[in-house]
Amino acid sequence: MPRQDTSGRAYDLVLYGATGFTGALTAAYLAAHVPKGCRWALAGRSTAKLEQLRDRLAESDPACADLPLLRADSNDPGSLRDLAAGTRVLVTTVGPYLIHGEPLVAACAAAGTDYVDLCGESEFIDRMYVKHDATARTSGARLVHASGFDSVPYDLGVHYTVGLLPEGVPVRIDGFVRTNATFSGGTLNSALTAASRPVAMARAARERQRAEPRPAGRTVSAPFGPPIRSSETRTWGVPLPTLDPQIVARSAAALDRYGPDFRYRHYAGVRRLPVAVGGALGAGVLGALAQVPPARRWLSGRLEPGDGPSPERRARSWFKVRFVASGGGTRLITEVSGGDPGYEETAKMLAESALSLAFDELPETAGQVTTAVAMGDALTARLQEAGITFGVVQR
Repeated sequence: MPRQDTSGRAYDLVLYGATGFTGALTAAYLAAHVPKGCRWALAGRSTAKLEQLRDRLAESDPACADLPLLRADSNDPGSLRDLAAGTRVLVTTVGPYLIHGEPLVAACAAAGTDYVDLCGESEFIDRMYVKHDATARTSGARLVHASGFDSVPYDLGVHYTVGLLPEGVPVRIDGFVRTNATFSGGTLNSALTAASRPVAMARAARERQRAEPRPAGRTVSAPFGPPIRSSETRTWGVPLPTLDPQIVARSAAALDRYGPDFRYRHYAGVRRLPVAVGGALGAGVLGALAQVPPARRWLSGRLEPGDGPSPERRARSWFKVRFVASGGGTRLITEVSGGDPGYEETAKMLAESALSLAFDELPETAGQVTTAVAMGDALTARLQEAGITFGVVQR
């Protein structure tokens, strides 16, 4: 199959799932930040809801009154194939991705359409690699998962930090994330779905490991170890069983700049030991309850998809990720920080990822790739311009 030419398509960018909680925030961000001449559209299951969203956007920007609306449904693969075939970049917020996501990935891989999502579900991403990476490499599609708070601050934060270290040396980086944010019904539903499938998750990881080539002559690891005390950040580090260290490791495996021997560890940074212990126990209880269908349904019902924190609550939210790094005799601490991570900043990260794929001069890549590999410095510069801070705390 030859590489697809997408230049003549109707749209530069289509946002699918635009009427959901995060989708609407992403639509509002795009409405305020797409470059002049950008051809973009909103897509979803309900034309009526899309019209309501377009009307809200038009209140701030009258130009949005003519924004095209495209009906598509994850249960109708044909509609998704049409969606993918009509745009250069397709952005989706429709999760849980394990349930709703694969038909759109398949459509984009086949059509040579760049794909961007918010997925933090490792099983889904591993399965999409095994099933669709080869097709996307042939068609030229870039499949970029985890383009929100999972896992942009960590992936690009480590990429930024590595660029400040000497080249060709072993590198050790520990990341410590702190936030005061809350989450939406859709996020809770996705987390419970992922936590309820440990056996399937492990199986998907093994299948990917068998299929994915390893970096030649280099070592990359992201171990999950015990809690640690960090004197540099003055916090207890509680290991986080999230997708983020896997994404960082994949960037490290793909990019020689990360050195011959790279290790990344990922933690929640907690000031007080009792809070660290309580958080670890709480995560364990939540994971156990997710295995029991009635308990999972009860937990999922606490927040309905589409529900989320109020604008006032989001305005008070923040995140900070500190990276303690060493390599070639150099030690430094860097930080990535911003506002509400789950929604305001996630919408920003997702939208800027899509705009970067659509309009920036980027390395030639294809297949399933990370934000650091596909967009790297270009996306970092976009996020800095948009108010997310990347900086050196201590050398």
